[in-house]
Amino acid sequence: MPGQLMVSIEGTALDAATRKRLSHPQIGGVILFARNFVSPDQLSDLTAEIRALRSPSLLVAVDQEGGPVQRFKDGFTRLPAMGMIGERYDIDPTAALALARATGIVLANELRECGIDFSFAPVVDLGFDNRAIGARAFHREPKVVQELALQLAGGMALSGMRAVAKHFPGHGGATEDPHDELPWDERSLDSLREHDLGVYEHLETGAFTGVMTCHVLFPKIDTVPATLSRKLIIDELRGRIGFTGPVFSDDLMMGALGAYGEASSLVRSAREAGCDMVLLCNNDAVTDSVLERDDFPSLNEDAALRLERMRPAQAALPDTLTVEQAREEIRKYP
Repeated sequence: MPGQLMVSIEGTALDAATRKRLSHPQIGGVILFARNFVSPDQLSDLTAEIRALRSPSLLVAVDQEGGPVQRFKDGFTRLPAMGMIGERYDIDPTAALALARATGIVLANELRECGIDFSFAPVVDLGFDNRAIGARAFHREPKVVQELALQLAGGMALSGMRAVAKHFPGHGGATEDPHDELPWDERSLDSLREHDLGVYEHLETGAFTGVMTCHVLFPKIDTVPATLSRKLIIDELRGRIGFTGPVFSDDLMMGALGAYGEASSLVRSAREAGCDMVLLCNNDAVTDSVLERDDFPSLNEDAALRLERMRPAQAALPDTLTVEQAREEIRKYP
């Protein structure tokens, strides 16, 4: 049975303390950051070390979106910001859709070559007003975001990688950065359904294997932020929309959730709200304190099977398309 926590690590190789931490049965995955990267070869060695710790192996993930959020750069193709792809759509929709698909192909292929299982991508938040999102968003229009996100996710799938749509239900009505403070969105559920949630309406088609939540408070919907809300995750995402894949929390250590309890209670709340795997990043001491408590709900078989779906599949690039051709498509746009 996989663990329900995804945690970060500090170095470019595993030390004894990190090996011990990652061997805890409640840990099911590792998310890597720029501090864990020196070169593609070093990254491959690190992911092999992580994979060798457990059987089945821990899931290994990263935020490799392109533009302002690309953790691995040296030796990797510089990927366009999603906002740039959206700008291209306003000029030439066909070219933008091709660029989105090419970006997905290259993103996934290069990560898989270094032993990464999946990236938390694409971003499907609407608009550019939120300080944490900005150019990470494709566009303001839900249908445009959905078109481009489906192409990028389709490109990832061609390279054998699962896509994760983020951040449900969306930052489109809030400006605050959840890393620092709690974003508020005063819209009703009906208003959300008319805008941000439109992007998620066809997730059941299988284009996105996973979904990541956001730490936004919607006071007209619930008294807690979306990551902790059964109304949004279980009733809306699972119930009305019908999403059957794994749900990941955004990092519970962000400032947005500071008023809602200490880390172990946040883990419990997020799990009870419907998150299958919760992220604890950038604080080993807090992670260790959570592991010492070890009193949160265990994964059931359904949740464990959902998380197993995040492992890579066999690449299925058509004979008429190569990864280098996809890189050339990206290089057309400075």
